[in-house]
Amino acid sequence: MRKQTKEKKQYIRNFILSVIAILLLSHMIVPQISYAMDLELKVKTELDIKEIIANNSRNVKKEEIVTKPEDIEYTTKYIENPELPKGMLQVMQEGIDGQQEVYTKKVFEGEELISEEQMSSKVTKSSVNKMVAIGTAPYSSNYKVKVGDNMYVTSSLLAIRIEPNDKAQKLISLNRDAQVKLLKKKEEWYQVQYQSYIGWAKAECFTYLDPNSNKENISITNQYTKQQLLNRLSFNMPLNKPSGLSLEQFKKLFANEPKDTKNIFKNNAQYFYYAEKQYHVNGVFIAAVAIHESGWGSSAIANDKNNLFGYGAYDSSPYESSYQFSHYSEGIDLIARVFAKYYLNPAGTKIYDGNTAVGTYYNGPTLSGVNVRYASDKNWANGVYTWMQYLYQNL
Repeated sequence: MRKQTKEKKQYIRNFILSVIAILLLSHMIVPQISYAMDLELKVKTELDIKEIIANNSRNVKKEEIVTKPEDIEYTTKYIENPELPKGMLQVMQEGIDGQQEVYTKKVFEGEELISEEQMSSKVTKSSVNKMVAIGTAPYSSNYKVKVGDNMYVTSSLLAIRIEPNDKAQKLISLNRDAQVKLLKKKEEWYQVQYQSYIGWAKAECFTYLDPNSNKENISITNQYTKQQLLNRLSFNMPLNKPSGLSLEQFKKLFANEPKDTKNIFKNNAQYFYYAEKQYHVNGVFIAAVAIHESGWGSSAIANDKNNLFGYGAYDSSPYESSYQFSHYSEGIDLIARVFAKYYLNPAGTKIYDGNTAVGTYYNGPTLSGVNVRYASDKNWANGVYTWMQYLYQNL
């Protein structure tokens, strides 16, 4: 019995010592585990915070208002003249662009520009209208002037300059119908002699028709056949080149068109021809854009404001901000100049009236190139080309 009691006591003592040892060991290990867990949590938290800050830096949207000067395109007024051959143009008053301050809101996500919207503008210099006489006599003329011809001033007051440049020094100003002699032709300019003065002026401000004589009756046929014109048509055709359609062919495009329910295009077909002739753009392209943007003239902006292109509209207030024209011809003329000046030619290219292209939105002279900056709809070019194909089939 004594031996069992002794063994029992020894067992209890060993058990107690084991429990004490376990307790001591646990106090040593648990703080280490806890410390390791705290360290891991701290590192993970720091990484999460850095990632959140980085994401916020990338995704935060910033807005800014940018002010920049822009031209105000002049408006062209057409006046019919029954004494001029059909389709002939005579500039009676040169157009002068105005100036405006344009306020644009730009939205950035991080450093990336995600949207840009014109908010308002302030006129700093008014534009001067261009006045153009258009011939409506029952005969046409295809006479090409040559060096040595007598020419006559058509503008009410025309500056003759020492160089073929709008900013060149002025030698003398001539009144309408003044006779000069053509010495040299250089792109959009004529070098002429008036008495002892020799200088340069814009070619569009002269005519070979003597204002004091009877007009010559010269008939003219279409320059290209329908098949020839169709052979030139393609999605990638350069739009900074004239289509080559005659005045009669432009009128034929809309003569019996059932989609033109209000005869808007039929009654204004000639202005697509005049725009092509003056600004060296494809007039069928201009017409197709007008159809695409206005739904054949059915939009509210087209009907209420004679604006077939929605020109001038801001995204925030398209109807209110769009331009109001007194006649459809004014919008057709203006948009042709806008395409030539900003979209279809690289900066510095010599274009109409002795001007040079600004090329702000130039990405190539094709439908795809214009689409990049003219329309947010990526399918815009395809839609316009569909209407170009449709119109060519009406020839």
